[in-house]
Amino acid sequence: MNDSNRHPRRGAALLCLLLLCGGNYAAAGTAPVVSNVRAAQRSGAKLVDIYYDLADSDSATLAVSVAVSTNGGASYTLPATSFSGSGWGSAVTPVSGKQIIWNAAADWNGRYSANVRFRVTADDATAPPPGGMALIPAGSFTMGDCMGDGNSYELPLHSVYVSAFYMDVNLVSYSQWLTVYNWATSHGYSFDYAGSGKATNHPAQRMTWYDAVKWCNARSEKEGRVPAYYTDAGLSVRYRTGQVGPYVNWSSGYRLPTEAEWEKAARGGASGQRFPWGNTISENQANYYSTGTSYYSYDMSNTGYNPTFNDGVTPYTSPVGYFAANGYGLYDMSGNVWQWCWDWYGSYSSGSQTDPRGAPSGSYRVSRGGSWSDYAYNCRAAYRISFHPGSRSIGMGFRSALPSGQ
Repeated sequence: MNDSNRHPRRGAALLCLLLLCGGNYAAAGTAPVVSNVRAAQRSGAKLVDIYYDLADSDSATLAVSVAVSTNGGASYTLPATSFSGSGWGSAVTPVSGKQIIWNAAADWNGRYSANVRFRVTADDATAPPPGGMALIPAGSFTMGDCMGDGNSYELPLHSVYVSAFYMDVNLVSYSQWLTVYNWATSHGYSFDYAGSGKATNHPAQRMTWYDAVKWCNARSEKEGRVPAYYTDAGLSVRYRTGQVGPYVNWSSGYRLPTEAEWEKAARGGASGQRFPWGNTISENQANYYSTGTSYYSYDMSNTGYNPTFNDGVTPYTSPVGYFAANGYGLYDMSGNVWQWCWDWYGSYSSGSQTDPRGAPSGSYRVSRGGSWSDYAYNCRAAYRISFHPGSRSIGMGFRSALPSGQ
């Protein structure tokens, strides 16, 4: 981060003073440079215009994100997501005078501070890698049950900053699973189970957590990437067989998303909503078991299994990408099949966190998202459940994450 560009500006009722710092981040090649950051609140409005200059000698477009501090830069954990403008997002052209607009009324209404700072970060990695992935931009969000109708395991609410990363747009399909699985079994990998799927374009399911992790490693090797998972602390022995709690190289290779990454991605840039798209759910938005408003006030359907996919032969999964995508372009973040995450299942911390990776140990791994046989309650963005990593289910699948810059 470049701290040389701090420009105090006087605001109005919302922000008394803005202290700004430009940042840069080198993900690949020559580092992009963010400079001359300045900001001002619009007169009579709760909108803040952030301007900066952006340069890079080897990238036509860059991914730009913004973090907000309300304590003079001690931490950048305000869950701010309401950004717009040509200077924010995953395809920003490096020129001078870029603009980002922050809707402070949406993220921080009724408050002001003399110690607000913005950190503008540019990342070389903008083009999604092969395999249909979306860039999840860096930033903070409020993790947990924002609606107050969940359970104690989804609390306390806490602010989490997540670095930029890629995530599969779709659940791993059965066709995708088989392509990597068949390559892996002929290249030194062994799996607990072969996995299954209702059709090639439906999600792969019935794999253990260990198998999902090994599959991610095999996908990396098949594509010539450095894998993420190893059996030793020195990261020299690649994880290919057996059931172990692997060591992770967090800067390389395909891997399971952390629970925090998954929830940030599921929310799609929105905040305080029950589902990725809003606060109600229907059979036209997700594949789940509907019970109507008499069970859950937010369940707008009452047909049981989704009739479009209930053909009498389980599992009643739907093709990947069948329903509308969320704000980050991700499909099936609610319903269809559960999704394995990296983390050991444990209690939340009440404090702000940066890139948390879950409990240091445990007996169960986290799964998220709900499935075709689950109630609306289980398909909420905040809902979390634990499964033994050696278990499998016709309602269990996954998707891969990848560090930005690859």
